[in-house]
Amino acid sequence: MILDINKNTVLSRVIYLAKKARVENRDFLKQLKNTPVTQMQFDDLISSEHTKMKPLSITIAVNSKNREILGLRVSKIPAFGLLAKKSRKKYGYRKSTHIQEADILFKSIKEAISDNVLIESDQHKRYPELVKKYFPAAQHKRYKGKRGAVVGQGELKKTTYDPLFVINHTCAMLRANINRLIRKTWCTTKKAEMLQNHLDIFMLFYNKIYLPQVAK
Repeated sequence: MILDINKNTVLSRVIYLAKKARVENRDFLKQLKNTPVTQMQFDDLISSEHTKMKPLSITIAVNSKNREILGLRVSKIPAFGLLAKKSRKKYGYRKSTHIQEADILFKSIKEAISDNVLIESDQHKRYPELVKKYFPAAQHKRYKGKRGAVVGQGELKKTTYDPLFVINHTCAMLRANINRLIRKTWCTTKKAEMLQNHLDIFMLFYNKIYLPQVAK
């Protein structure tokens, strides 16, 4: 409305910028082959597709030494907790693509990671098999999840020391800066692929513009 343009103009530009961002993000990972990442943290951020009864998971990997985002992949997961039964009744069985998308993420970053990398994560039951598959020589440290603080939209933790601070801080940054990821918002994702586009653009901005400015 402010720019007096059609929403389809914005849509086409987002798709174009996402394609461009993916190329630059791949080039960024190729450059890391010369100085492979020696410390990495990864986790999943939960969002939704139109309704909380159709959740999405965003698997995120970061360089825990300098906070650079190494990759993000969106996957569909079935509803859980109190919404699981309602979701199945209204939308039917929802197949999980979490492992397939996590596979794509780990495969895409593998060459940029040192063989003896230190990998840190929470105690998700599927994480050890992913790490062992792609980084068999890695040291994998797993930490018990802690309660989230009100600040950071629940991603930052109520503790004096958080061993997963880098990945939790990155997740909090995603929630704060990508409107569709804010916990209480009308800006909901309608298509998972459009969330992926948004994330790819943000990764480029975060690594190439935001972090260098913070480091000054």
